[in-house]
Amino acid sequence: MKKINLLILDDKEENIISLEALLGDIENINIISTTDPNEALKLCWKNDIYIALVDVQMPDINGFEFVSLLKANPKTSHIIAIMVTAISKEDKYLIKGLQSGAVDYLYKPLNPEITIAKVNAFVKQVIIQEEIIQKNAELEQSKLALIASNKEAEHARKSKEIFLANMSHEIRTPINGIMGIMHMLKNSPLNSEQMDWVKRLDTASNSLLMIINDILDISKIDSGMMKIEYESFNLRDLIEETTNIFRIKAENKNLLLDVIIGDNLPQIVRFDALRLQQILTNFISNALKFTQEGKIEFYIDKLSQKENVNRIQFAVKDTGIGIKPESVDKIFQEFEQGDDRITKKFGGTGLGLAIVKKLAKLLNGEVLAESNFGEGSTFSFIVDIESETENTLDRKKENLQFTELQKLNNLKILVAEDNDLNSFMLAHMLRTWECEVNIVKNGRLALDALEVDRYNLVLMDTHMPVMSGFEAITEIRNSLDPQLSNMPIITISASVMEHEQKAAFEVGADDVIGKPFHPIELYNKIVKACKIQIINS
Repeated sequence: MKKINLLILDDKEENIISLEALLGDIENINIISTTDPNEALKLCWKNDIYIALVDVQMPDINGFEFVSLLKANPKTSHIIAIMVTAISKEDKYLIKGLQSGAVDYLYKPLNPEITIAKVNAFVKQVIIQEEIIQKNAELEQSKLALIASNKEAEHARKSKEIFLANMSHEIRTPINGIMGIMHMLKNSPLNSEQMDWVKRLDTASNSLLMIINDILDISKIDSGMMKIEYESFNLRDLIEETTNIFRIKAENKNLLLDVIIGDNLPQIVRFDALRLQQILTNFISNALKFTQEGKIEFYIDKLSQKENVNRIQFAVKDTGIGIKPESVDKIFQEFEQGDDRITKKFGGTGLGLAIVKKLAKLLNGEVLAESNFGEGSTFSFIVDIESETENTLDRKKENLQFTELQKLNNLKILVAEDNDLNSFMLAHMLRTWECEVNIVKNGRLALDALEVDRYNLVLMDTHMPVMSGFEAITEIRNSLDPQLSNMPIITISASVMEHEQKAAFEVGADDVIGKPFHPIELYNKIVKACKIQIINS
């Protein structure tokens, strides 16, 4: 540690020599002395003086005046001043010294023990103060570094979010067109071979969409943006729907996909259907990926019940390659596989089970993995799910083809979409429902079209050149023509980011549909936005 500079000011040289000898053994001090008060002031200004022992009775400038000058100067006001005096110990002198800025007195003749003890105490005080100053400086540097680090992290987070949003938009837009064309092909006359091609293309598109969703979901969960949304649904229907997604793939691999449902399983439940299906989909998809022969068994059973809360286990057991014991925990980490060679042989992002683990935590459930290497694995999800006492669900129509839906009676629809494949697919679906369709490629052209003709509905893509969908909707809602300003508008967005969907409603959209969408989902939103009465058969 650096030494503490201590100044001795006394007009008599012998007093200085005596004090220097007395204080010479004190550690961590460097003594500077002078008999001239003016010289002492210069020394205080030029040197880093911490403590000053000042004689009271001096010619020209006395000790009280000297200390007052020290305290008046910001550069020297920090110096600890101790008066050294041979004059009376009367209170008036003590008060005068303290008023000038001194903190203590030493009386001549000096008591060596008291003098050394007082100086030692003030030296320690200075050392502590310096350490505090140093620590504060270090803390300030750490604070600045932390602020800078947080700014960098926030910038990285925003950059990541922007990248993911752009990636989602750029990939979802063509996928929406591909999946839309597949729906059209399924409703057209195809021979068995062609239908098989379409089904394979459908499976590939869903696999690609699952990868995109996995990447976005990891980002949402890590940033705390993932929301759990509870709804009432038929649990058995969800299990059947989830299993049917993989039946063709199982058949193509000559694998038996067996579903075993417990007799006491509740039928109507309240839970997050989307996230439950996401977990089950990952389990079954992994089982199919890593199983070459044998079978896959999907068990669903109620373990216990307390009032209307059911503890349910969803388990998928396969006869696949299995996992080495030391790798079981590793498979739940992001971008990890049980073995590096697995990625080369079987593919995959290594995100599926990481998402399952995080989703299970958000749903207050747990994920278990059991495996015998070379023999197979069992993945389980155990969670509490509320059962509904009354079935208030509408009858499902998921098996209904979009071409079989009730016609929309020449509804006039303006489609603003810059992607040719998507606009082609949209126009085909709408015309199937006997809608009159006009297509434009940006928001500005949409506004021009609305000035020329009247429409019952606008389907508005959010991201378009020249003028975006949000800008066009804002102008429509600000129109002085009430028929135009109240026009039903549904935005079509390739982004699944909540803030963008929220922004659509804020600018005035009546509804939002995300790419890729199912034709029936689009149909239902059109019916709702246009307040069309549907006659149920």
